[in-house]
Amino acid sequence: MEENGNIKLGISIGDLNGIGCEVVLKTFEDSRMLDFCTPIIFASNKTISGQQKALNISIPFNGVHEASKAVDGKLNIVNVWKQVPEIQFGQATKEGGDFALQSLKAAVAALKNGDIDVLVTAPINKNNIQAEDFKFPGHTDYLAQELEGESLMFMVTDDLKIGLLTDHVAVKDVASAIIPRLIRDKVNTIEKSLKMDFGIQKPKIALLGINPHSGDNGVIGNEDEEVLKPVIKEMANNGHLVFGPYSADSFFGSDNYKNFDAVLAAYHDQGLIPFKTLSFGRGVNFTAGLNKVRTSPDHGTAYEIAGKGQADHSSFKEAVFMAIKIFRNRTEYLKLTENVLKKQRLKRER
Repeated sequence: MEENGNIKLGISIGDLNGIGCEVVLKTFEDSRMLDFCTPIIFASNKTISGQQKALNISIPFNGVHEASKAVDGKLNIVNVWKQVPEIQFGQATKEGGDFALQSLKAAVAALKNGDIDVLVTAPINKNNIQAEDFKFPGHTDYLAQELEGESLMFMVTDDLKIGLLTDHVAVKDVASAIIPRLIRDKVNTIEKSLKMDFGIQKPKIALLGINPHSGDNGVIGNEDEEVLKPVIKEMANNGHLVFGPYSADSFFGSDNYKNFDAVLAAYHDQGLIPFKTLSFGRGVNFTAGLNKVRTSPDHGTAYEIAGKGQADHSSFKEAVFMAIKIFRNRTEYLKLTENVLKKQRLKRER
C-alpha cells in the first residue's frame, strides 16, 4: 500500500460452481466499497462476465494482466487464465477445483510479492481442489506452507474470537495431537495476534477442555489433567493471562465467553458450532500468526443454492472489512514497536 493509498485487497475466486463469485460480486455491487479498498479478483474477464450474466449482476470492471497494474476506484480482474470455464452450478467438478487452485496460487504469489496487501479467499471444495501441488485439508495449511509464521485458525467477530488448538484433524486423532508444545505455540500465537491485529494490550484467553466436563478430574479421560492443566498453570506463572480448562458444554450458554478476549477450543466443531451459532453469518475466518493477512467468510461453497441468486454476502463483506481493519492495526502496531526499539537503541548508545 502506498502512503495514504487504498489497501490493495486480493480475492481468490474459489470454486466457480459454488457461491464464491456471487458473494464477491454482491459485495462490490455497492460502489461505496471502493472507498475502503482496491479489490483485485484473480480469475479472468470472461469468467467474471459469464458469472455476472448467469447471476443477473452488472458491475463494470477493469481487466489487468498483473495485480500491480490495478486501478483505484475500480473492481479489477487479473487475467490468470485464457480458457472459458464451463460453469455447472451446484456440481463438484475437477475443472472447478483446477480453476480454484489457479486463482489461489496466483493470489498468494501476488501477496508474497507485495502486489496486494491482504487476501480474502472465497470458498473452495476441499476435495476437488486436491492436486499434486495441493495436498492440504484447506486454505490454512496451504498458507502456512507458503507464508512465514505459525498459523492459527481464528474465527472472529468484533465481540467473539475463537481459535483452534487442532483444526482439520479427525476426532479420533485430536487427543494425541494436543501436546504441551502445541498448546504453548497456539496460546502464544493467539496472544500475539490479539495484541498486534486487534489492539488488545493484555489479552485474557480461555481454554476449553478436551473431554466432556474437562475430564471430571480424570473420571472421563486424563488429557485435561495431565496435559492441559499443567501447561495452563506454567504459562500463567510466566505472566500469560490464560485460564481453564473450562467445560465446553456450559461455557457459551452461560455467557462466560464474554469475560475473555479470546477462546481456544480443543478441536474444530467444539469451536465452530458455538461460533457460527452466535455470529449469525457475521463471522470471519482469519488465519492468524502469519506474516500476511488472510481472511475468508465462515461458510462453504453452498452448492445447494449456487447460481440461484440466493447467497447472503454478509460474511464475505465482513471478511473484507476485517482484513482491512487487521492490516491497519498491524501496520500501526509494527510502526509503534519499531519506534520503541529505535528509542531503546539510541538510549543504549548514549
